Amino acid sequence: MTFHDPMAIAQEKMTKVCHFLELHALPPTPLNYQVAYTFISRTNDALTTRLERDLRGNVAIDTVYIEQLYFEFIYTEHQEELAVLKEVDNVIDELSASSSRSHQSITKFTQSIRKCHSELDPQDIAKSKKALGELTQQTERYIEQQQRFKQSLQKARASQSQQYMVLNKIRKQRLIDPHTGLYKRHYLNQKTQLWLDQEKMLCAISIQVDNLSDFSERFGDMIGETVLQRVAHKIKKYVLESGVPGRTGKQEFTILLADIEPETAKVIAEKIRKGVEKLKFISNKGNVQFPDIQLAIGIAKRQSERDFNELASQASFAAQKAHALGRDCYISGAL
Repeated sequence: MTFHDPMAIAQEKMTKVCHFLELHALPPTPLNYQVAYTFISRTNDALTTRLERDLRGNVAIDTVYIEQLYFEFIYTEHQEELAVLKEVDNVIDELSASSSRSHQSITKFTQSIRKCHSELDPQDIAKSKKALGELTQQTERYIEQQQRFKQSLQKARASQSQQYMVLNKIRKQRLIDPHTGLYKRHYLNQKTQLWLDQEKMLCAISIQVDNLSDFSERFGDMIGETVLQRVAHKIKKYVLESGVPGRTGKQEFTILLADIEPETAKVIAEKIRKGVEKLKFISNKGNVQFPDIQLAIGIAKRQSERDFNELASQASFAAQKAHALGRDCYISGAL
């Protein structure tokens, strides 16, 4: 989105944007800045409505959440996707033209065969030779046309393979968190809407790494990222076939499940917790003792929640409840 604000207004908005970023401890990245500036400018009604609602609902406004807003409400140009689709359209047009030319060649060749057959005369050898000569020429032209059509098909197959890789790369960049390999928050929101439209029962599991900040502060951000990646790997191992796992916060993962009761979700969560308990971190120097990873797990079953954000908030609250009560897991609404 391009803004054309006068300098005085732009400076006023920039001050508010900086305040917004500082208030929510957001780094001043271009993506965060663009979302905040759009919100402050109130030029995108859907984004403004969503963000104001979530602010009232005390939803955590972090970099992962802001990225979700960006992909849902601002990322509309899709230049790379358009370039790929344009290339695909060109290939389809070329194939259509080649197919049309091939069809015309077949028609002409068929007509030539019929004409040759009608002109063959055992009593007139010269006439028969002339008919056969014309048929030979038509046959050669037909073979050439089919060769060109074959080349077009080969080109289309090569282009299809290349464009598939490009589209897959674009999809991965748009949907997958590069640090953990799990889905981004906005994809979980899309999946939720799809399953709600299909009237599926939904559950969400919130998995929070309680002592991630301890790892980062004591051993550095690189160790903190390693912890997140190892936990994400365990989540993917136990969940990928039964649900949609995503990174939804700086130190939080959320698993979206369809047609699964909370007690079944608890079984899945317990497998993840035990898997994470087995993780051991060893220093290259051999003299650093790393603490165990501490997880807080919460489960929420959809009641009247309208979207993923509301359902994820319930699961996140349940995880905080588990931490406060000293439990391994807490199910929202359970006695």
